[in-house]
Amino acid sequence: MDIKQIHELVKLVNKSNIGELSIEKDDFKITIKQKKEPVQHFGAPVMHQAPQVQNAPVSAVQTPVEKKVVAETTSKPENLLTIKSPMIGTFYRQAGPGKPIFVSVGDEVATGQVVCIIEAMKLFNEIESEVTGRIVKILVEDASPVEFDQPLFLVEPA
Repeated sequence: MDIKQIHELVKLVNKSNIGELSIEKDDFKITIKQKKEPVQHFGAPVMHQAPQVQNAPVSAVQTPVEKKVVAETTSKPENLLTIKSPMIGTFYRQAGPGKPIFVSVGDEVATGQVVCIIEAMKLFNEIESEVTGRIVKILVEDASPVEFDQPLFLVEPA
């Protein structure tokens, strides 16, 4: 593993919610952990602020914001299927700059059709649809990190 690959792994860990990543291969082992506290630079003192505790009454009544979140999470129609990420990596909607986008909202997809690419450790993996239907929603922004089993697309089955 070269230094560029290590830098890419560090970037991936920093952009995601991964707390720790360990890789072992033959006689090589690397562990990358998310930093929890601010790093001190050039001898400058790091200011720590004590957590503030607020005593608020506990209420069983939902606020309007809470009701909206509940409504959004339950609004997914039951007939939609999800295409999920089979790995951790970076999600791309096209094979490269200037290349056509694999699928857009409203496109028909067939089982085995490539719907996106996920880059993991400089390897570009074509992700194929496991269902036949119509793309209803794309759940991930282009060039953003994805987790294992993260939903990528919602598909209305044909």
